[in-house]
Amino acid sequence: MTRTAHQDLHSEQGALRGEHPGRSRNPVIKVADLAWLEFEKPDLDRAEVFARDFGFAVAARTEHELWLRGTLAGSPCMVIREGRTSRFVGPAFRAAERADLDRLARATGSDVRDLDRAGAPGGGSAVDLLDPSGFPVRVVHCDEDLPALPEQGPLLLNFGTDHPRTNATQRPPREPSRIQRLGHVVLETRVFGRALDWYLDTLGMIVSDFLFLDGQRDRGPTMAFIRCDRGGLAVDHHTLAMHLGPGNDYVHSAYQVTDLDSIAAGGEYLNERGYKRSWGIGRHIQGSQLFDYWRDPDRFMLEHFADGDLFSCDLEPGWAPMSTSGLAQWGPPATRDFLGASPSPARIRDIVQALRGDNEVDPARLLGLLKAVNS
Repeated sequence: MTRTAHQDLHSEQGALRGEHPGRSRNPVIKVADLAWLEFEKPDLDRAEVFARDFGFAVAARTEHELWLRGTLAGSPCMVIREGRTSRFVGPAFRAAERADLDRLARATGSDVRDLDRAGAPGGGSAVDLLDPSGFPVRVVHCDEDLPALPEQGPLLLNFGTDHPRTNATQRPPREPSRIQRLGHVVLETRVFGRALDWYLDTLGMIVSDFLFLDGQRDRGPTMAFIRCDRGGLAVDHHTLAMHLGPGNDYVHSAYQVTDLDSIAAGGEYLNERGYKRSWGIGRHIQGSQLFDYWRDPDRFMLEHFADGDLFSCDLEPGWAPMSTSGLAQWGPPATRDFLGASPSPARIRDIVQALRGDNEVDPARLLGLLKAVNS
């Protein structure tokens, strides 16, 4: 029998007849990658301390803005602007060509504006949109890439009878994991189906994996891991992931580092400085990444990852049931903090508003999500 990437750990099976194809027939444009994420926080000094401890470098700092970057050449990873409260604003995606911004602006009735006004290092142009969940989405084309910075090199490893390292000890330094780049962002949405189609139709993204609730597959998926379509060029298994839930919220963002030792030594460094690990270390199933999740002082969740899957456009979506046990191949059990399973007044308010609103959340969906968290 011919084996495919959708068997075993990728997912259990492909689509059934009539299920979502996981891509648009005629998207407006095809974005090339995430550019950066935008946040607001009241204390930029505190944000910068955590950022450096987590492994970011500072690309630019003004009185009211902090731009963070990784070691690889390209765009920044994150901008944090001064604000009264801590909140996630939205993602910025990178257009493959400058002409894509004009095409996107015409199709959406938007304007192409000068990115210099936003203070982005390197300048450029942008189109500002709003997705169906209410997140501002920026599509950018930068005039200049940031130059590469010195890397945190991978350790030389001995395997079985292959011994490239002799007469030398292995002592990874206790220092921050050096971030290489932004990998992906995960969002929760009350309008999963509408949001999914918007990203596929407008930005040309394609689905790597769908997850569905036990006993509710006929109602469609409730989570999607979505990648950019770069044709035959293999890219991250997911650049954006979304799941149905009672809120329209940021879940976490992920940043690539060199290897497992970088994840582990960097985690020890964070632990010594009093930061809270949310979950890890382990290896995921969808995407296969080695992972470690942390909370920053504003309670935002960030992930160190390494060794993720890369897919070209040829792979069709996989389908698998949604469950907590299906989140990792190995590692400690997923924590309640990671799952967002601890009740809070804000969470209860989200649930009440979702059940009263015009969205895709209903009692059956909520019960299915609760069952998935405990399975």
